[in-house]
Amino acid sequence: MEPIGLAVVGAGYWGPNLVRTAQATPALRLEWLCDLDEDRARAVLGPYTTVRATASYQRVLDDPRVGAVAIATPAATHFDLVRAALEAGKHVLVEKPLTPSAHDGAKLVDLAERSGLVLMCDHTYCYTPAVRKIRELVRGGEIGDVQFVDSVRINLGLVQPDVDVLWDLAPHDLSILDHVLPDGVRMEAVAARGSDPIDAGRLCVAHLSVRLSTGVMAHVHVNWLSPTKIRTTVIGGSRRTIVWDDLNPVQRLAVYDRGVDLAPAGSLGPDERRDALISYRVGDILVPALPEREALREVMAELAAAIAEGRPARTDGRAGLRVVALLEAATRSAAEGGALVPVDAPVRATTTAGNVKEHA
Repeated sequence: MEPIGLAVVGAGYWGPNLVRTAQATPALRLEWLCDLDEDRARAVLGPYTTVRATASYQRVLDDPRVGAVAIATPAATHFDLVRAALEAGKHVLVEKPLTPSAHDGAKLVDLAERSGLVLMCDHTYCYTPAVRKIRELVRGGEIGDVQFVDSVRINLGLVQPDVDVLWDLAPHDLSILDHVLPDGVRMEAVAARGSDPIDAGRLCVAHLSVRLSTGVMAHVHVNWLSPTKIRTTVIGGSRRTIVWDDLNPVQRLAVYDRGVDLAPAGSLGPDERRDALISYRVGDILVPALPEREALREVMAELAAAIAEGRPARTDGRAGLRVVALLEAATRSAAEGGALVPVDAPVRATTTAGNVKEHA
C-alpha cells in the first residue's frame, strides 16, 4: 500500500512527539503540521523538511492527500476538531481524553461508525511492552481471578490550566484497566475524593475507588504535588500478583507467586471453618523479559494498521468513551463528597472490520 497521508494538529507539548514518530512510521506519510501559531509549527519542523506548516485547519481537511489527522490540542477543542475531520472523511487519532463529556464523545463514536472511519484514542500506555504483557497475563488467566488493583501516579507536575488532576492523570490508569481487564469485567461505579491545598481552583490530589462488576475494588491515587515521582501498579490475583514499576528500568515488571490461601468451604465443617487459619503462599518471582519499543511508535503503527485492515483500533473511540464516562462519574462523586456513583459506560465495541472503510 501507499503510505497514508497524515496531518498533525497541535504543535505544543505532545504534537512534536507525534511528528517525530509519524516520520519514523513507514506506513504513514506526514503532510502537514497545523497550529494556530504557524511560526511555532515551522520551528518544530525545522528548516530542512518537505512537511508543510499551516495555521488553517480547513486547508488540511481540504487536502485529498491527507487520509488521517492526529489531534494534540486542549481537550475542550477535541469535539469540534474531531467532528470536522470525520465529516471531511478523515480517520482520526486524538489525544486523551476523547472529549470533556461522554455525551459529546458518544456523538463522535456514532459519527465515526456510521462513516466507516477509524476513530482512535492515544492511550499511549496501552501500547507499552509492560502493559501488553500485563494484558496477556491477566486475560490469559495466569494470575487467576483479579482480587485487587492499586495504582499510584504522583509527581511534582504541571498544574493544568483547563483540567484537574483527575482528568489529567487518571485517564492513564483508567485506560490501562479498561485495556487489561478480562472480557465481561466492567468498571461499574466510582467513588472519588480530592483536594486543592494550593488554591489552584481545581483538584490537585485525588483518590479513586472503582468497583468492578465482580465486586473487586481498584484504587487509583493521582497527585500533582508530590516531590517524588512514583508510577506503580499492583494487580493481585488468586494465583499470582503483578507489580509494575514504570520507573524501574532493571525490573519494570515482576510476577509474584505469593498470596493468601484459605481452605475451601467444602473441606471444613461449620465449626472448623470458623477457626480455620489463613495460609500464606510464598513462591518464586518471575521477571518477564520485555522488548524495548517506544509506545508512541506502536500507536502510530496501530493507526496505520487499523486503517489499512478496515478494523477498529485497539484503543478505539469506544475505549475513549468508556474512560470519559468513568471520569465524569468520578467528578460527580468528588462533588458529592465521595459518594459511589454508577458509571454510564457504553458496552464494549461491537464494530466489525467490515464497518470501517479505508481513506488512505
